[in-house]
Amino acid sequence: MAFDGTWKIDRNENYEKFMEAMGIGMMKRKLGAHDNLKITIQQNGDKFNVKEHSNFRNIEIEFTLGTTFEYSLADGTELSGAWTLEGNKLVGTFTRKDNGKVLKATREIVGDELVQTYVYEGVESKRFFKRG
Repeated sequence: MAFDGTWKIDRNENYEKFMEAMGIGMMKRKLGAHDNLKITIQQNGDKFNVKEHSNFRNIEIEFTLGTTFEYSLADGTELSGAWTLEGNKLVGTFTRKDNGKVLKATREIVGDELVQTYVYEGVESKRFFKRG
């Protein structure tokens, strides 16, 4: 599938502002902007296995499209939500457990890059990954 492979962070757009909107402190924002994130995605039908490796943690997530699951961000923020497939985009809608606010995320292949877009409280950020 198109998302399959290992993706290494290449660059960010507006990521610090997004983290600030999420309530992440300045030191963690500075570190988060240079997390050396690497994502490995394996898709089998509507099931996904995603491994995230960064300077802060290594986790493995398995989810089925349209099925709600629990997830914690690197800063400990707990979310509940689901990914769906809309055309060639993975679209995630997650609700924070601490304040009930919604985080929207999309993953799509644009050219030779995986582009992750986050929207929270009107602040949009993009992270660009290259195969690696």
